[in-house]
Amino acid sequence: MVSTRDNNEPEPQRGYWRWSKQDFLPEESFQSWNNYLVALSQTQLRFKDRLFSRSDEATETQELTKQSENDMKRCLNWWDLIWFGFGAVIGAGIFVLTGQEAHDHAGSAIVLSYVASGFSAMLSVFCYTEFAVEVPSAGGSFAYLRVELGDFVAFITAANILLESIIGNAAVARAWTSYFTTLLNRPNDSLRIRTNLTEGYNLLDPIASGVLVIAAAIAMISTKKTSYLNWIASAINTTVIIFVIVAGFAHADTSNLKPFLPYGAKGVFQAAAIVYFAYGGFDSIATLAEETKNPSRDIPIGLVGSMSLITVIYCLMALSLSMMQKYTDIDTGAAFSVAFQKVGMKWAKYVVAFGALKGMTTVLLVGTLSQGRYITHIARCHIIPPWFALVHPKTGTPINATLLITTSGAIIAFFTGLDVLASLLSVSTLFVFMMMSIALLVRRYYVSGITPRESLLKLVIFLVLIVASSMGISAYWGLRSNGWFGYTVTVPVWFLATLGMSLFLTQQRVPRVWGVPLVPWLPSLSIATNVFLMGSLEYKSFIRFGACTVIMLIYYFFFGLHATYDMAHQRKKFQSKVDYAESETI
Repeated sequence: MVSTRDNNEPEPQRGYWRWSKQDFLPEESFQSWNNYLVALSQTQLRFKDRLFSRSDEATETQELTKQSENDMKRCLNWWDLIWFGFGAVIGAGIFVLTGQEAHDHAGSAIVLSYVASGFSAMLSVFCYTEFAVEVPSAGGSFAYLRVELGDFVAFITAANILLESIIGNAAVARAWTSYFTTLLNRPNDSLRIRTNLTEGYNLLDPIASGVLVIAAAIAMISTKKTSYLNWIASAINTTVIIFVIVAGFAHADTSNLKPFLPYGAKGVFQAAAIVYFAYGGFDSIATLAEETKNPSRDIPIGLVGSMSLITVIYCLMALSLSMMQKYTDIDTGAAFSVAFQKVGMKWAKYVVAFGALKGMTTVLLVGTLSQGRYITHIARCHIIPPWFALVHPKTGTPINATLLITTSGAIIAFFTGLDVLASLLSVSTLFVFMMMSIALLVRRYYVSGITPRESLLKLVIFLVLIVASSMGISAYWGLRSNGWFGYTVTVPVWFLATLGMSLFLTQQRVPRVWGVPLVPWLPSLSIATNVFLMGSLEYKSFIRFGACTVIMLIYYFFFGLHATYDMAHQRKKFQSKVDYAESETI
């Protein structure tokens, strides 16, 4: 069917609150079912090409944004992004995980665990920063991986981390209720509704669901107003943290640091794999690129600046706790509160609970904000219905996408206990950070249509060797933590593969504004550290990761692969050729 609309005539403005088939199944807009089947058969003949097809920067930053019909408002600067970094990262993790890991795994050397995990996180921050500056899209890691590694890899990694984000939001919301009862000096489950449902799902938590809904409502109203609120909450939280650090050092006893390594190096890295998640959330800043006034300047300052400060804060908090109490006496549930009680500051537990509550509130607020943008970009690609990509013309925010995230998280938080949610903690975060490092190396050393086939083959070989040797290092550490022979093979392979990439490959692309230094060494080291930390997690995390991936594969091959924006445009081109041929025949 030939369109009767003039090419220069603008599309009529449609209302935001609509519910049409076109907004959920856009790929079905064809003249006839026969033509649709013919088009589908044509694309299936190129299944391999489609599966590994890659997007481009112009599509991600310009073409796909049109799917939202309205632009997000560019209202953020580097100052906003630094505070968003604080709000996204500093939550209950530092207050809970520090005592737990100091007591069980690292001892007084918990500060080294924070140094190790902070170093690994900073390597990932560098990779995210270069991509966010070069490809300023709301899609974050999903958009970056689509450009460099293709739809398939982008979807699998994005789907996993998105699911973990929803579960994480639910877990933080349940923890919010627990800390709120502490402030009220009431029993832990006193504000939950007890039912006869299965254990782990029998304590209904309307407060957790309510907190998620309130955070979403704020995020949907205005990004700039959300930023103002985040400033205030994060400033209060930072004040509490400064109090904890100063008061902790004021009551410090250096004798509590002995022995410094009671569990050895293995304990330090086991703890590092757990406390790494206290750094989680920094990738939220990358999803705000479309709302940043000057991404090339503001994003590097916001990302690198906030994470550098947060690493220092975490290390000081961990050290102050270790100096206040011997690691064997640290309480695993409320470490700082109990430590202050021991030194005669019983009232401080309320300060700590208040600080943790404020931290969790900003984590939920910034998490909801960023996840809504993540969903928006996935919907722009039509992998999920494009209705979720719409941006409201007045608020400049993706309300539909935010509603999807909030509804899912609120239902999970209402029914599911914190212990059940904690067991679902997966390797997704570390996996996507590893993939980002691989994508960064691909970006620097491969440009489609320019890089010789021989260079591409070398790149693939070096990448395989880097990943395989990193897995070997992690596996040998887990199986023979006191051995050394395995490292004489795995470490040299990693080193030589990285060196080979540096000597025998020429970088095909130079960053326009800001780039990761010491390529390929830093991205390669990021791959190794992320894989190493993944290997320190429990097997249950890998089971959930595998199950989630299988479900996502089924969805992708039966729906997502055939419904993407790129596929729809291939079909439209084919339909145009059919229409043209029919008109010529007539």
